[in-house]
Amino acid sequence: MNAAYEKLLGGRSGLIGLLVLAALLLVAFPLTLDMFRLNLVGKYLSYAFVAVGLVLCWGYGGILSLGQGVFFGLGGYCMAMFLKLEASDPVSTKIQSTPGIPDFMDWNQLTALPAMWQPFHSFSFTVLAVLAVPTLLALLIGLAMFKRRVGDVYFSIVTQAIAAILSILIIGQQGLTGGVNGITDLKTLMGWDIRTDSAKLILYFVNAGLLFACILFSRYILGSKLGRLLVAMRDKEERVRFSGYDVASFKVFVFCAAAMFSAVGGAMFTLQVGFMSPSFVGIVPSIEMVIYAAVGGRMSLLGAVYGTLLVNFGKTYFSETFPELWLFLMGGLFIAVVMYFPNGLAGLYQSQGKRLLARLRRKPAPEPERAKPKAAAKAAQIETTRDGIEPGATLEASK
Repeated sequence: MNAAYEKLLGGRSGLIGLLVLAALLLVAFPLTLDMFRLNLVGKYLSYAFVAVGLVLCWGYGGILSLGQGVFFGLGGYCMAMFLKLEASDPVSTKIQSTPGIPDFMDWNQLTALPAMWQPFHSFSFTVLAVLAVPTLLALLIGLAMFKRRVGDVYFSIVTQAIAAILSILIIGQQGLTGGVNGITDLKTLMGWDIRTDSAKLILYFVNAGLLFACILFSRYILGSKLGRLLVAMRDKEERVRFSGYDVASFKVFVFCAAAMFSAVGGAMFTLQVGFMSPSFVGIVPSIEMVIYAAVGGRMSLLGAVYGTLLVNFGKTYFSETFPELWLFLMGGLFIAVVMYFPNGLAGLYQSQGKRLLARLRRKPAPEPERAKPKAAAKAAQIETTRDGIEPGATLEASK
């Protein structure tokens, strides 16, 4: 029980951190924000899946991936394909040249549903595809790179190139993917209208619950022997390899886990926002996702969530308040974090927050009570009598 407590919850401090985050996401935000703002928070939390995965593979494993938007987008597109097929029934698309297929296919003069879309009529297959397709791609990339001992900067460049390639591919295949506009006008999930306020509230809680599940799973990994090996590989990879461990397999596993987290976030993003486009797949969103983890602290799972919320809240606030300057303000925020808080919000809490909390908890020492003169003299007389000195004598005389 104690081992599970330490691995899953991170001990007492980890449990407190989870409870604080749960109170913020599950109680404070739903009670204080209107549905529009709460849906925005749900959108931000879908990015937090990627940040948590980056903490796992970058912060602890030393694998900096600049292409996590690929897995985020694949998960989102898999879910969007199912939702789009449900919204493209023959009755709703009867005005098209070919009823029963998505509208963008009809615009591109397709007369039949492509074979790759056929399995997405099934919700079970869609859920499996959300988890399996990005993970299999990550497996192929990991085996191709880590088995050949390609890492560090070269791996980051390769993942960035893959993000650019996939983005261009999606835009180029307009008849299959919707092109630059993406897959839009998503309405229902198995007959359930996901555009209503009640549906958005339920999806928000589902999103938060899945995020906590990913955090607990990550903590279990980091609390196990594998977690200690990840840190050892990050610091001294050659020493771990010479100790007899298969470093490449460990890297592949943690990279696939981060990809699966990103895919779940992409699927939840599609459900809450109602569309998916290649703008969430390319290089720019992938780098932004790395920034989320860096701002929160790349060694802290909970810090990644707070960093994601902070950056996106700042992005929304600055763009609404200072529409002409918000890019500069966001850039200043990132520079300040890199220069003054290199360990992110989690590092700031470790260095300053705990000290401040300890200072607030520390009670001032009570002042010593001063005895009254008469009471003190009487006490001195009693003590001298016990020691065999006459009651009227002073202590100085007794010496």
